[in-house]
Amino acid sequence: MAETNKLHIAMFPWLAFGHIIPFLELGKLIARKGHHVSFISTPRNIERLPKISPDIAPSINLVKLPLPHVENLPENAEATMDVPYHIIPYLKRAHDGLQEPLSRFLESSTPDWIIHDFAPHWLPPIAAKLGIPRVFFSVIRAASLCFFGPLNFSKGYARTEPEHFTVTPKWVPFPSKIAFRIFEAKKILDGFDENASGVSDWFRFITVASGADAVATKTCMEIEAEWLKLLGDLYEMPVIPTGLLPPSAQESGKRERWHLGYYC
Repeated sequence: MAETNKLHIAMFPWLAFGHIIPFLELGKLIARKGHHVSFISTPRNIERLPKISPDIAPSINLVKLPLPHVENLPENAEATMDVPYHIIPYLKRAHDGLQEPLSRFLESSTPDWIIHDFAPHWLPPIAAKLGIPRVFFSVIRAASLCFFGPLNFSKGYARTEPEHFTVTPKWVPFPSKIAFRIFEAKKILDGFDENASGVSDWFRFITVASGADAVATKTCMEIEAEWLKLLGDLYEMPVIPTGLLPPSAQESGKRERWHLGYYC
């Protein structure tokens, strides 16, 4: 690959290893294509990453941004696996404190693209101001994204009651049984309420997805062709299936522990 064709891709996953590891696997694939990756997280999370293969390690820059301290967040807690579920909103508040250091990094490093997660609702306008295109990478499958519908709820698709989530959405044009049970739906609605981080998880998701230039999702055409097409129609933007991104062989033994830290 000619030097002029190499891209600099910044990656900024949410502070959960169920997100960090797929982001890292995607970063490895990008690096193997000859591009440069800046993988951004907190110091302790960077230290807990599996070792990167020597053939691509020079192409992946591990960027450590210290996590600000916030009240009620235990010392050295930098990922969801470090805290009980009810403390995660405080981790999100601390994550929001990365806004300024991330902005400085983006301004000084001028990446060609940034691939980001659902949590940094403040990131799209910052990247847009710097002229950096944005890809929202969702670690959940396309069908799950489609279930929650279009990003523009002015089209009349808003759902406000648990029962609304127990049936297949009306915008799914092909046969499907996708739906939540009532107890699951009630839990889903918790994400629509403002939490201790200062905003709701739904606000984060909608703001981030709406501010992206494209959405990537951890799936493939062989499994979700219909859902990927529907997702593009609902989001009105390009959709990129990344593949399933399983962890490398040397990391598979740690997989169970990482799954404990999957929470949003």
